[in-house]
Amino acid sequence: MNMSQTPATQLPGRAERAAAAVAISGTALEKSYRSGNVTTTVLRGLSLEIGLGELTLVSGPSGCGKSTLLSLLGGLLKPDAGRVRALGIDLWTLAARDLERFRLEHTGFVFQGFNLFSALSALEQVLLPLGYLGLDAGAARLRAEEALAEVGLSDRLAMRPAALSGGEKQRVAIARALAKQPQLLFADEPTSALDAASGQRVIEILHRIARRHNCAVLCVSHDPRLIGQSDRVLQMEDGCILTDRRQSEQKESTA
Repeated sequence: MNMSQTPATQLPGRAERAAAAVAISGTALEKSYRSGNVTTTVLRGLSLEIGLGELTLVSGPSGCGKSTLLSLLGGLLKPDAGRVRALGIDLWTLAARDLERFRLEHTGFVFQGFNLFSALSALEQVLLPLGYLGLDAGAARLRAEEALAEVGLSDRLAMRPAALSGGEKQRVAIARALAKQPQLLFADEPTSALDAASGQRVIEILHRIARRHNCAVLCVSHDPRLIGQSDRVLQMEDGCILTDRRQSEQKESTA
């Protein structure tokens, strides 16, 4: 299904995007919040590029701007200044309706709080966004079952959130995002509420999704467990990126 948009904003083909390698870029991003007479600057002219086929971790202390950065790159929040390009599209030149369609068709989001509906089964949770994509019932069910199988929940299809562990709830949330077959997957503190074993499994799943689906996975977290599984680690502080390193580079430097 294609977005209703002018030819100037048509998405490049998947092969072109893979060849270009860069899935998302932010240029000179600035964001501040105002409360009364107090203005708090969260991002300070930040620029970065995120590649396809890898898990990128943005790490840093609470309040450093990680979640704000994710929201800007995911098209959820408009920057005060700067530019966001995702899959060859300048997001903030799109009309509101086209931006919503872009997020529906090309992005997936996973949050710390799971955002599941208590009355729906795991299968129904994953089916929900697929209805908005216009898939027929059979195709939607197949995608949902495949996504749940990929995160190891084939035996939990009929279970509601109250019967699932925290780790299982997060895996349902990941399956819900994955079933849309996004090229961009954003995860905001996906392991913070999980025990060590569940958190490790979620990290491994996110890494596998990046590789298997040639998807750009951007995860923001202060959880040190994600560092070892990430392909690239960006360290943030006070609205700026302090360091940018790839795990292969770190391993070579300690060899």
